[in-house]
Amino acid sequence: MKYQQYDLIVVGTGFAATFFLKKYLEKRKEARVLVLERGTLFSFVDRLQQKRGKNPDYAQSLTGYKDCIANHNDDKPWVFDPNFGGSSNCWWAATLRFMPNDFKIKSTYGVGLDWPIGYQDLENYYTEAEEIMAIAGPDLTPFVRNSPYPQPPHALTTVDKVLQKEYGANYFSQPSARASKSIKQRGTCCASYVCSLCPVNAKFTIENSLMEVYKDERVELLYNAQVYSLLLERNVVRKVQFKHNGTDTEAEGEIVALGANAIFNAHILLAAGDANPLTGKGITEQRGFFANVHLKDFDNVGGGSAMSANGYMLYDGAFRSEAASCLIENHNGPFIRNEFGKWRHMARFKFVLEDLIDERNRVSLSDDPLKPLIEFKGHNSYIERGRELVIKKMDALFACLPVEEIFPDGNYQTTESHILSSVRMGHSAEDSVVDHKQIHHQYRNLFVLGGSSFPSITAANPTLTISALSLRSADLSF
Repeated sequence: MKYQQYDLIVVGTGFAATFFLKKYLEKRKEARVLVLERGTLFSFVDRLQQKRGKNPDYAQSLTGYKDCIANHNDDKPWVFDPNFGGSSNCWWAATLRFMPNDFKIKSTYGVGLDWPIGYQDLENYYTEAEEIMAIAGPDLTPFVRNSPYPQPPHALTTVDKVLQKEYGANYFSQPSARASKSIKQRGTCCASYVCSLCPVNAKFTIENSLMEVYKDERVELLYNAQVYSLLLERNVVRKVQFKHNGTDTEAEGEIVALGANAIFNAHILLAAGDANPLTGKGITEQRGFFANVHLKDFDNVGGGSAMSANGYMLYDGAFRSEAASCLIENHNGPFIRNEFGKWRHMARFKFVLEDLIDERNRVSLSDDPLKPLIEFKGHNSYIERGRELVIKKMDALFACLPVEEIFPDGNYQTTESHILSSVRMGHSAEDSVVDHKQIHHQYRNLFVLGGSSFPSITAANPTLTISALSLRSADLSF
């Protein structure tokens, strides 16, 4: 390490950490910053080579997400990328905003928990994050916006056009960080439905769009540096403790920002002895299922991207007092209907449901100081009531289409890869772990960033909100 002490130590290099650091560097002309990344730079080029069967030598030693945690529930995987850029490497780049009622679900519907901030507190930061990621999106959406999206929207399919005519702003081309036109090193989305590793580098990643943050002369980046604890003293963080290339190491920082995911942020705090009884509790994510819609004499063709549209017809309303909100995704993949002459007489939709925080689901310490233990007892019945409502309304929902039959999947997907809500934000240490700026209530030089701070979740993809929150935290704090 270059210095004895740093102005800022950042843990992680994913969305939460990078957007926070970007804003911090804009606010501070002089700074000494240390970034600790548990993995390494597994570059886009090398990931492509691996897919082609030409595995780089160092890739053999990379750790997968299953080996990073202790998970005794085989039915519930927790998917993440433990290398530079985090989930930006494997996400599908859907960038939906939350709706105003998502921030006040308790006061509006009597369930869940309210956030200590509202939509208006994030609106400008949503716009800023969309500009940074060069989001492609339409003018017609249910979101309150004060400026257009940076890139034009992706084209709708023939099915999408019928549904948009029926539902207007509640059915719209999906806002996404998949480029609709080439920009710098990012190509135009090829709609090939392999977004976890975009073959044309169309989607936003930390590597292809924000690498300059880590090349800044004020920033020192250490790879293979896994943070496992903090040294806490008199209500401040004195040092960050980590293994660097297998050796126990410490670094001292004036400010510390945990930007790992909701598993590891909670684990680091617990290992440090954080006494807040809510730390680690409530870890959750959404749950989703698919349905195939068979169409009569109607070709489902076109569409400019892998998930061509979103439906908000069952996203918000009084029903949320009893049943989960639902986000509808039109999956524009390479499927066919297995009947002669009807190959494209079909649409495939996904229905993603929110969950309520259940404190039985939690992160705790294991026998291995480097591996968090995840204890997951199950999803709330709120989700099942949401599924029942969706299926009950499904015929009416698609009545504007020439439907022959609808086939909902009997099972949920095992994961949505959105790990949330283990270090929730709120007004005080009695109801939460961090405040509205994502600063720990007790340790006032400690930020706990990202989806771990969500006091409630929604049916929408969380990444844009995670990024906007980080921009806001750094902007209001420095």
